[in-house]
Amino acid sequence: MKINRILNNNAVVVKEGNSEKIVMGGGIAFQKGKNDIIDPAKIEKVFVPRAEGDKFKELLSTVPETHIALGEAVISYAERQLNMTLSEHVHIALTDHLTFALERFAQNIRVHNKLLGEIRVLYPEEYKIGLWALERIEEQFGISFPPDEAGYIALHIHTAKIDGAHVAASLDKAAVLQEISDYMLGELGVETDKNGVSHHRLLIHLQFAISRFQENKPFHNLDPEMLRTIKKTYRKGFDTAQKGAAYAEEKYGITFPESESAYIALHLQRIIENI
Repeated sequence: MKINRILNNNAVVVKEGNSEKIVMGGGIAFQKGKNDIIDPAKIEKVFVPRAEGDKFKELLSTVPETHIALGEAVISYAERQLNMTLSEHVHIALTDHLTFALERFAQNIRVHNKLLGEIRVLYPEEYKIGLWALERIEEQFGISFPPDEAGYIALHIHTAKIDGAHVAASLDKAAVLQEISDYMLGELGVETDKNGVSHHRLLIHLQFAISRFQENKPFHNLDPEMLRTIKKTYRKGFDTAQKGAAYAEEKYGITFPESESAYIALHLQRIIENI
């Protein structure tokens, strides 16, 4: 297997017949040049484009090699952390996204991720991978991206876990979570720190509540006396939770039992007290 192009010390492009592959491994290209033979013992991963071969070839010819190497480094790290092979689509989608993000930065264009809080809750493992990617970007390019970008990278990693589902599907899930929580906070009449612990706990609880409904799993029971106490003691929080439940049912067909509204009320109460 001969080297056709070197991406970095750990990644090269090889050509076999009319097909191109990315071959990766620690130090696989160290002190190597074009047409040199790759040491088979150093090969850790081979990416062979199939379904999107034409797009992959276009990527190789139009995207800087440093961006390809960065994308592959992030993908390899993600696969190690998640202990799984990601969808082939991610090799194109993530690298293309990283290139676009770096170009935006060069043009002084900053994009705010309005769903960052929800992404952190829904996809915590992927978000940590996104943060790791930002560290690599800073090391390699001297660019310090805000956590917003880690959220976008997390979405690409997550969709690659579920066999190439479109990023829009993951965004939709995060948007539903954001919309229901924002509705409740709006009814409560408060503004809260979306990076704060109380808001984070509310999102986590809503996420699990929505998942239980969608997966047809039973909700947690609540002692009748405790339910009455919450209704009486935290009236504003409970009324707001009930309004949020009605909103979720009307707009998305998601049904929460009264006991679930009581649990949500406790989280809302913490937000009220913190403010």
